[in-house]
Amino acid sequence: MILFILAGLAEIGGGYLVWLWLRESRPIWYGVIGSIILMAYGIIPTLQSFPAFGRVYAAYGGVFIILAVLWGWLVDKKTPDFYDWLGAAICIIGVSIMLWAPRS
Repeated sequence: MILFILAGLAEIGGGYLVWLWLRESRPIWYGVIGSIILMAYGIIPTLQSFPAFGRVYAAYGGVFIILAVLWGWLVDKKTPDFYDWLGAAICIIGVSIMLWAPRS
């Protein structure tokens, strides 16, 4: 699970820096550092022990949603509402089923 969190933080953090550079006229080094972090994001999921690419990325997507809600709350100061939390909870349930369901 730690690799999912690291990948999510890399994707959100890198994307956020690129956003700040292009949308809020921050210096170009924001975009450069953001792009480097986004490249790291592309590598981190390959370190997962799960053998199926699609399953890893689908499960990661659920973790990403939760991290994005938390990022918006803590960094952008946009308080999540009931439906944000409900959607995040549904995602966690889905991720748990995908990763840990008994398979033969």
